[in-house]
Amino acid sequence: MSTGAKISTRRVYNGRVINVDIDQVRFPNGKEGELEMVRHPGASAVVPFLSDPAGENPQVLLIRQYRYATERVIYEIPAGKLDGDEPPEACARRELREETGCDCEELEHLTTIYTTPGFTDERIHLFMATGLTRIGEAELEHDEFVESEPVSLSDALHMIANGKIVDGKTVCALLFVAGFRAGF
Repeated sequence: MSTGAKISTRRVYNGRVINVDIDQVRFPNGKEGELEMVRHPGASAVVPFLSDPAGENPQVLLIRQYRYATERVIYEIPAGKLDGDEPPEACARRELREETGCDCEELEHLTTIYTTPGFTDERIHLFMATGLTRIGEAELEHDEFVESEPVSLSDALHMIANGKIVDGKTVCALLFVAGFRAGF
């Protein structure tokens, strides 16, 4: 299958976190049309392990965070957007420190996902962190309301199965580590 091509773009919104463009595109079949595209700088997210991921039922550190879009508090892994030219690994380390007050000895890239490729170019780089050390308190932004909560990986998987964990990046990262890193 051939790929499409952008013919032109028109910025219709500039925001703090996202921008919105209307792109005139040529589709793979040669026809043309308009697509609304949410532009995002990308993000990193990290599964912080409190114990050996290869051990029996390892512990992970989740955060409970109020999210206006969901109108409730949800479980997530630490995450945030890339700042400028910031490398994804540096972003993951920064977000781990800011949201949990922890640093890590090892940070391993798991995979990179597109969150919703039907309308946004946002990519999230998923990592796992081991060898955690508390280095201070969380340093939250004015719109972040976060509490850390240690959970066993098996409990986290049950939380996914019963709908207690609904955040896409968190579901993907926890299933990834359970299937490919923790030997579940």
